[in-house]
Amino acid sequence: MSQKEKKAVSGQLATLKKVLHYVGRYWFFLVCSIICAAVTVVLTLYIPILTGDAIDCILEPGKVDFGLLFSILRTMAIVIGCTAVSQWVMGVCNNRIAYYVVRDIRRDAFDKIQILPLKYLDAHPYGEIVSRIIADVDQFSDGLIMGFTQLFTGVITILGTLVFMFAENVGITLVVVCITPVSLVVASFIANRTYKMFKLQSETRGEQTALIDEMIGNQKVVQAFSYEKKALERFDEVNERLGKYSLKAIFFSSLTNPCTRFVNSLVYTGVCITGALSVIRGRLTVGTMTCFLSYANQYTKPFNEISGVFTEFQNALACAARIFALIEEEPQVEEPADARVLECAEGCVELTDVEFSYVPDKRLIEDLNLKVEKGKRVAIVGPTGCGKTTIINLLMRFYDVDGGSISVDGTDIRRITRKSLRENYGMVLQETWLKAGTVRENIVMGKPDATEEEILAAAKAAHSHSFIKRLPQGYDTVLSEDGEGLSQGQKQLLCITRVMLCLPPMLILDEATSSIDTRTEIRIQKAFARMMQGRTSFVIAHRLSTIVDSDIILVMRDGHIIEQGNHRELLAKNGFYAELYNSQFAMSD
Repeated sequence: MSQKEKKAVSGQLATLKKVLHYVGRYWFFLVCSIICAAVTVVLTLYIPILTGDAIDCILEPGKVDFGLLFSILRTMAIVIGCTAVSQWVMGVCNNRIAYYVVRDIRRDAFDKIQILPLKYLDAHPYGEIVSRIIADVDQFSDGLIMGFTQLFTGVITILGTLVFMFAENVGITLVVVCITPVSLVVASFIANRTYKMFKLQSETRGEQTALIDEMIGNQKVVQAFSYEKKALERFDEVNERLGKYSLKAIFFSSLTNPCTRFVNSLVYTGVCITGALSVIRGRLTVGTMTCFLSYANQYTKPFNEISGVFTEFQNALACAARIFALIEEEPQVEEPADARVLECAEGCVELTDVEFSYVPDKRLIEDLNLKVEKGKRVAIVGPTGCGKTTIINLLMRFYDVDGGSISVDGTDIRRITRKSLRENYGMVLQETWLKAGTVRENIVMGKPDATEEEILAAAKAAHSHSFIKRLPQGYDTVLSEDGEGLSQGQKQLLCITRVMLCLPPMLILDEATSSIDTRTEIRIQKAFARMMQGRTSFVIAHRLSTIVDSDIILVMRDGHIIEQGNHRELLAKNGFYAELYNSQFAMSD
């Protein structure tokens, strides 16, 4: 076995160990399933004995022991009924194990997403992550159910059949045992080659899901720039690879059954020849011979099933490996045990020698120092990519600084619980997000216990009340995912209303009025001015006319603050800020 194959087998065993850890939680159903499998097999193996005895009751025409024959048939009916009940109970237990395990894995995967650092989600397509949690877990579930159902009964059938056969005739049984390893070798050879193909199939399926998600989510852009042909070419390329890997996986897996059936036919032929010779020599009765042939069928059948299960199980393990890779991703840095709960921040924020980069060898922010006193309004301006939004990510601890520190009210934010830190910020971003639910449910996300009067006051302050009242059911109108049916401006007004309702001690406004018409923006700016009164505020704006009243304006370029001061001071310097400000007015003229 090559080093690559050894590594693959080691990975499969590690994945299987993790699966068994989840299965072990439901040991009661597992034990019940094994017991039912044993009962099913024993009763199934007892039927050929009864069949052989029934045949021996029919000696020749006119010599039939009907009394004993009917007794045997009655016993067979009872055994068959008990077997059916046992199989049903085993199926129920196996289904419960599989679906409970799948439920736990999906929950653990979704829980992990909640604590993964944002850099992981930024580095992986959303569709690929969704594919792991949905498609891969479904594939794993199918393999797990089939594995439990057929693996238990198959193994016990093989062992039980050998016991019964050895009890009847050692010679014929040894013939069966000698031919059996050939079936195992064939199945193992094929299985080692199917795992790789199933793994590639699963990975490519995730890539395809990510591409579909990307294209559908940005269909307007695709059509606006006539990207349809290129998108189709990309899809065809991924789809072609998926088809190739799927065909190879199916081809190798399809070899398993005919190959093992050929070997099993050899087993059956061996039993027929040796059994027939024994009957001729008078060592076996015809009934016992019939029993042996039935056992030969029952003995070889599990090998066909197990080989099929093994192939399906390869697919299940490949899918499980991908979902476990997500579950075992390194979570965000844990909070210290004595982390402070920031109940009501004063709003004093200080950045000291802050350094940060998204890519290790490409520094974005270096030696950033800033001290913001309580209630001050800070505006951050600069060209695209200079680090404005990055500062917001650092303030909210979506990312942690690589060097230096950020403190709120004198405490390093790494020693403050993330939940309490973020509760003290109200954030309105350029990108809006609304959940599926009513308008009211979207507004009260940050304050679930808000009264109707508070909701109405916030909506009126944000100038969203008028358009909400025009909706079919007003505040009880149900919105689909991401507020489909509302204009971008209306969605942003709802996001502003959400912050207006909470009124936290610190605010972050990242192009908060970018999708709102000029007339409404003027009214919103007045509302913001009232809301920011006495609150520490960080405002990112490209339209510099909206931040002229800020207490401090930070002018950034290439991750550095190159100018700092209020509007008048910066214009008087006649530097980069004055150049940006004058260029905007020149463009408007």
